[in-house]
Amino acid sequence: MTVRTPKSLEPGRVDAQDAARAMRRIKDYLTTHPGTEDIRVTGELAGDEALVLPRDVVTMLAYMLTQLAEGRGVTAMPNHAELTTRQAADLLNVSRPYLIGLLDTGEIPHRLVGRHRRVRFEDLMAYKRHNDADRRQAADDLIALSEELDLY
Repeated sequence: MTVRTPKSLEPGRVDAQDAARAMRRIKDYLTTHPGTEDIRVTGELAGDEALVLPRDVVTMLAYMLTQLAEGRGVTAMPNHAELTTRQAADLLNVSRPYLIGLLDTGEIPHRLVGRHRRVRFEDLMAYKRHNDADRRQAADDLIALSEELDLY
């Protein structure tokens, strides 16, 4: 498996008004056709064959357009993509040395390509979900303790 560069749209690369207009049209269609699994996109010229897209893909496109309309960049990445330690650290919003500590202790699986570590995107997201759940539980425990001690 090779390192894959994510497909990205930087902020401002797509006109925000165009993105907002397209997002509204897609959301309106999805709202008015709730049971439709496949979305048929027809061309403007007579005789053009309709493009058929799965509903989940159209929903994901609407989400991406929402982000672009708000001036944010968007990156699409397959779950099996492998990231460098720099890319993985950036996604977790941690320093590279901290990430390498997580890799070395086995908290996040990785593999070596020569001397370089590679982290699968899906492994990184599994760690993030687990870590987020642990933090939420710790916050809930802290709230419960403060209520028990009448510290609120």
